[in-house]
Amino acid sequence: MYVVNPLTDRRWDYLVAGHEQSSAFHQRGWLEALCRTYGYQPFAVTSSPENEELTNGIVLCLVSSWLTGSRWVSLPFSDHCEPLLSGAADWSAAVNWLRGECDRCKMKYFELRPASEMRDFRVNLNLNPSRSYCFHELDLRATPEEIFQGFHKDCIQRKIRRAEKEKLSHEAGISDQLVDEFYQLVLRTRKRQQLIPQPRAWFRNLVACLGDKVQIRVVRKNATPVAAMLCLRHRSTVVYKYGCSNEEFHNLGGMPFLFWRLIEESKADGVEKIDLGRSDLDQQSLIIFKDRLGAVRKSLTYYRYPQVREQKAATPTRSVGLRRLLDVLPGVVTSTAGRLLYRHVG
Repeated sequence: MYVVNPLTDRRWDYLVAGHEQSSAFHQRGWLEALCRTYGYQPFAVTSSPENEELTNGIVLCLVSSWLTGSRWVSLPFSDHCEPLLSGAADWSAAVNWLRGECDRCKMKYFELRPASEMRDFRVNLNLNPSRSYCFHELDLRATPEEIFQGFHKDCIQRKIRRAEKEKLSHEAGISDQLVDEFYQLVLRTRKRQQLIPQPRAWFRNLVACLGDKVQIRVVRKNATPVAAMLCLRHRSTVVYKYGCSNEEFHNLGGMPFLFWRLIEESKADGVEKIDLGRSDLDQQSLIIFKDRLGAVRKSLTYYRYPQVREQKAATPTRSVGLRRLLDVLPGVVTSTAGRLLYRHVG
């Protein structure tokens, strides 16, 4: 097995561009943003020699933390990251190498986050479930009218019509203004959820590193932002990665309207599928919302070596005391907390 640096080895770009199981999370820009923001060092394991074309690979990041230990994750803050392998022989060679190196380097563990269920491989490879989520995808190959009719009539269709009646405006792009408006809504939403927010630098680095493969969408009532989202693009798939809102305007239907505009414009641009991402199993309201968009639900499971007891999805804030503290702290303090602490929970 060989180790390559996907940030400097151009063969990685060709592998991601051509592999049918690659996603937005495999892209060099996503890896560069992880490196710039959190200091994670990406590497890829492959059976392709240095002077040959890359035909396979698993990309991981070293997460080295005094707080949570050192481990290899494929990939931090990514909903999924399918190993770009073909068949049992590739899987066996790559995972056996990772197991040996994990033991030799005394890593706490390595974690794979495949989009597939891995039923045929995980038992033989000594990989064990660590965390499970609910995952949704929305097929855009139907007509816009058929997609709209697939929405829940009261909770989605009616709210879209309310937003149109309220004359909410919509803007998409990657301007500094959109990044700032988006981040202010992130701070507001994370505070409401009693969670530490991501650092502002993360979103700025996504824009800087991904360019036209990332897009921020903001809906406003007059000049006031009421809902926003950040999406990624890879070939014919759009990934809905982050969403946020101002709860004072929830009655205007800003978020359903935002999804409808995303669907309309993505379909017009040749997108065939929207990846709506993972949801924690206890986030029932979010799961139901995605169901009501007409998306298909399935299970998403992460796997680790060495064996661990399957656990709830980790979040940056689990203690009740810390949640209560976040509820009363000003945004500037919670933003600083995110900048200092978020890298430890990748």
